[in-house]
Amino acid sequence: MKINYQQKLDELIKNLNGERKTLLLQVCCAPCSSYTIEYLSDYFDITLLYYNPNISPIEEYQKRLHEVEKFINEFPKANNIKILHCDYDGVVYEKMSKGLENEVEGGKRCYKCYELRLRKTVELAKEHQFDYFGTTLSISPYKNAMWLNEIGEQLSKEYKVNYLYADFKKKNGYKRSIELSNDYKLYRQDYCGCIYSKQARDLIKERNRLKESV
Repeated sequence: MKINYQQKLDELIKNLNGERKTLLLQVCCAPCSSYTIEYLSDYFDITLLYYNPNISPIEEYQKRLHEVEKFINEFPKANNIKILHCDYDGVVYEKMSKGLENEVEGGKRCYKCYELRLRKTVELAKEHQFDYFGTTLSISPYKNAMWLNEIGEQLSKEYKVNYLYADFKKKNGYKRSIELSNDYKLYRQDYCGCIYSKQARDLIKERNRLKESV
């Protein structure tokens, strides 16, 4: 049976009865952070975790981090939000993706990438005694919310830290993220982040260029 993860989040928030909990929220970029911060800041004390060893090249990694910092400095509801930084470590992603280079976007390599980032998040959430851990990734229509929540649930059991079930694209979350991105003039990248998604994007651009030149 298909699980409604947005409904699970609604129920969790209702059961909090106004009690604010601490949340370590893994973020990939400013646009995906925008709506989730707007939404969750009413219920949680949020710390953002910018852990994305998949992003390539490093200049792109730094650009997306800068946009996250820019947004939380400008967005009123993000005034009290902090960022927990991690050193860029592309090597760990290279090791994880070894043998999966030819996987299609959205396939097994992406699943392992979700797991890599969520495991780091729950490890730090446990170390710093956060009440919950979660990720903004489900806001994207290109990310598999079922996989993300299944991984989060497994890690929650393993580390004994509460996972924040979510499907942030629901309730027009993705649409709202676009509106906020436009309002705050946020950089919206045109590929997921890894070298493989960049290669796929470049291939599409080249094919379109060739079509236009005919």
